[in-house]
Amino acid sequence: MQWDRGHLAAFAPLLALHVALLLTYDLAGHLIVTLVVVALASLFLWLAVTRLQRVSLATATVLGGALILRLVLLPVPPTLSDDILRYVWDGKVAGAGYNPYRLSPASPDVEGLRDDAWERLPHKDVPTVYPPLALALFVFAAQGPFSLLSLKVLLAVADLTTCGLLLGLADRHGLHRSRVLLYAWNPLVVIEVAGMGHVDAIGVLASVATVSILAAGRGGRPRAAAVAACAASAAVLAKLIPLLAWPVWARKSSSFAVFLGTATALVVVCGVPVIVATGGVPPGYIRFGVSWEFNGPLFEPLWRLLDVLHVSPLVERGLNAAKVMTGAHDFWNRFYPLNYPQLIAKALLAACSVPFFLRAWKQESLCRATGAVFAVLIFFSSTVYPWYLLWILPWAALERSRPWLLLSALVPLSYVPQFADIDLFPGLFCAIWVPFGSALWLERR
Repeated sequence: MQWDRGHLAAFAPLLALHVALLLTYDLAGHLIVTLVVVALASLFLWLAVTRLQRVSLATATVLGGALILRLVLLPVPPTLSDDILRYVWDGKVAGAGYNPYRLSPASPDVEGLRDDAWERLPHKDVPTVYPPLALALFVFAAQGPFSLLSLKVLLAVADLTTCGLLLGLADRHGLHRSRVLLYAWNPLVVIEVAGMGHVDAIGVLASVATVSILAAGRGGRPRAAAVAACAASAAVLAKLIPLLAWPVWARKSSSFAVFLGTATALVVVCGVPVIVATGGVPPGYIRFGVSWEFNGPLFEPLWRLLDVLHVSPLVERGLNAAKVMTGAHDFWNRFYPLNYPQLIAKALLAACSVPFFLRAWKQESLCRATGAVFAVLIFFSSTVYPWYLLWILPWAALERSRPWLLLSALVPLSYVPQFADIDLFPGLFCAIWVPFGSALWLERR
């Protein structure tokens, strides 16, 4: 690797702090230490970027540092999040010939597959919520004797590939390579991918690959648009959220019909068998959309405000009046179970997000537009786990955004309620989002 004293001086504190996390080992069991180390590592990351922006950075330096940090945390057990245990379980179920979109881990049909890890599975009553590409990766990983480590290695390799593609985007747009370090050496990214093993790394890679193909300047050719569409479909087949970036990518491809047609066809081909096998939309998806609620920056205060304002009784009166006026009792009766503050808040946020998505889609810069889409998703989502920031951080890195780096240091605070008798709202919620919102406001002044 091409390192000099300046590179080593900038990287050494980050490496030392990641080694400290490795020695901590059980990150959830030593949560205060973990939070302090992540905060310090985020500070030293910014100092490293500030220092290295004045020197040239070889590819080997950026990717070598990223590789070392990920290797350090690969042995760490996934104690902060148990999602990877669910990944392997779903892969085990599918590999045994059962349908994880229909059968939850608690189903008697898959009782024979239960093992010690089954006891630690999250949401045993909910069938899988992961799209076909992610599930295929889970099946592959579940076949080996070291399923968790194998899957983490695959995800870390995908993440390193993302770092390489970001270097290409930085070079293409004339940006200093030090910006890529905000993603490649980011402690939150390293923890959530190499440490906890979140499958979002696959979708992020496919999203960055889509933008890289389109940014190469050959997006006007039908073949290049089709290749970019393949990457875009892979992003959605890993996690559904990049679907909202398709309008940006299709418009920038200069072959809108080819891009959108190819991407849609691939998703339909992979998705229709799932819908047919489950007799409709997979129940896990419905459960996720209706019931999952955690740390949404606008959602958390909004639903509480609606509750204080007694909006649900007002809606009920409106439903009663509609029944009397129309006589369609059966039609309106189906809305009563949906009349509660959290779901009303989700509906309001979905409606309010539309103009923001339209504004994001109209951004001229492809990278900036993609980042804006994922930023809107985070702001208007009812659920923001720490690893959800993986979707925005590549684009925030290229923009050298201080607020998003600050958020990546603060969002691990949302792990606290899971392991301590402390409510997220209002204290921890404000500790995460108020500094970020203030920094974002100052940056945009």
